[in-house]
Amino acid sequence: MIRAGFLSPSERRKLEACVRSHRAGHGVARRANAILLLDDGKSCQAIAEFLYLDDDTIRGWYKTYREAGWDALSVDGWKGGQSRMTSAQETELCAWLDGRFCRSTVEIRAHILKEFGVEYSHSGCLKLLARLGFEYRKPKGLPRVSCAEQQAAFIDMYERLLNGLGADEAVYFADAVHPEYQTKPSYGWVKAGSNPAVTTTSGLCCIN
Repeated sequence: MIRAGFLSPSERRKLEACVRSHRAGHGVARRANAILLLDDGKSCQAIAEFLYLDDDTIRGWYKTYREAGWDALSVDGWKGGQSRMTSAQETELCAWLDGRFCRSTVEIRAHILKEFGVEYSHSGCLKLLARLGFEYRKPKGLPRVSCAEQQAAFIDMYERLLNGLGADEAVYFADAVHPEYQTKPSYGWVKAGSNPAVTTTSGLCCIN
């Protein structure tokens, strides 16, 4: 557990200046922001969700800062490595992803391991998806339009029912239970720049 308040006033001012500076690189400013949030008492998991990273990355930044200081953490010495998948495998994976809506990397990692025999960690899969041009977001909700033909057919059936009732017959209306029925779009992996949509249902419909 990382305890809050580990920064001195001068260290905090230095990091705050980096976050506010327009000259600082995006990655460097994000690391400064993460260290400040840790000093405020936020957890690694909460910061990772806010910055769209994994919590191991946040812990690694904190460890580097505590062991080597801000000068070491502010240097972006990362170099990309060769992909563990071939170009053909990546193309096949993209086609597979385009045909479904995966809500987490668990399903994607299981598919990669089964089909290609390559095991990815959560953070490694996030980097792979980003490089292949996928992003994690919600589909757009499209209102479902009522079918005029079906409504007209129901009205005709209802009127025939009423007109055909016997003297000892009656139509009764009963209330229904009201479960949560409306469509709720959820986050998932989609191609960057695409506009996925899901048809929504009315929350006023009842189920008897």
